[in-house]
Formats: sequence, structure tokens, C-alpha cells
Amino acid sequence: MTISVGDKLPETVFAVKTPDGIKKPSTREVFAGKVVALFGVPGAFTPTCHAQHLPGFINALDEFAAKGVDEVVCLSVNDAHVMAAWQAATPTAEKILFLADGNGDFTRAAGLEIDASAGGMGQRCRRFSMLVRDGIVDVIHIEPAPGQAIETSAEKLLASI
Repeated sequence: MTISVGDKLPETVFAVKTPDGIKKPSTREVFAGKVVALFGVPGAFTPTCHAQHLPGFINALDEFAAKGVDEVVCLSVNDAHVMAAWQAATPTAEKILFLADGNGDFTRAAGLEIDASAGGMGQRCRRFSMLVRDGIVDVIHIEPAPGQAIETSAEKLLASI
């Protein structure tokens, strides 16, 4: 069952590569007591994710802050090393928290998985965006078509807040 408005985010552990090594923040640690714009992508460095989805959120950071968003978070079913490399390769992306859901635990628990095996990517995360208040989904958008970032864009999420 796909997560929806009013649902609590599933409790899981993510991975984040830091200068001090891999950190393992829990859902609670990332989302408790905060308003978070969370967006999920099928894969780091993939064309739509890299050229459209992520840049839209980077460009809208000030607008999210003006609407009371404490943090913008990007999630993908990639390992922490890949997510860190993607962040490092993207100008001004250091202002976004990149969460690795390497085994897809969060993605599956939220009902957001997609089989991308036809493209050689295996099980991945559907493209989505959501506003999360203190761990509860307030707004959610799920992209209906692969290779697009229209319904899940930063602009669409901002308009929903």
C-alpha cells in the first residue's frame, strides 16, 4: 500500500556519507520536529533526476525556506558513496540532505518501489515529492510516467504548500 496524506513515515535507517564516515540516521532523527520537503528519485546521476528533478529543488531552496520548510531532503535507492558523489558533483547541492536507501527498506515500507529491471536498474524508488511535518505526510505527489519530473517537481510541491 502506497503511503498517503496523514500517514506516518515508516521507521527505518538511512545512510549518509560524511567526512567522519557513514552515518546511519533513523527516520525519527531526520524528520522529527521539522517540516521537510522530501523528494525521491529512481537513481543518482540518471538523466531526469540529475538534469531536472534535483536542480529544481536546488533552485527553490529559498522559496521552500520562505514557506517554513526546515530542510530539503533527496532520497534514492543508491548507496551512501554514490549519493555523496552525486551531491559533490552538483553545484550548491550541499544545502540538501542526500539520504541513501541502499536496500530500499524505506522505499518498500512506503509502497514507493518500482521495478526498473528492464533498464538494468533493478528495484528502485518511484519518483515522488512530499511535504512532511514532524514525520507525518502532509502533501504527496507521485510521478505517473517514468522519465518525467512534472507532478513531482519543486514548483508543484511549492504550489501545494
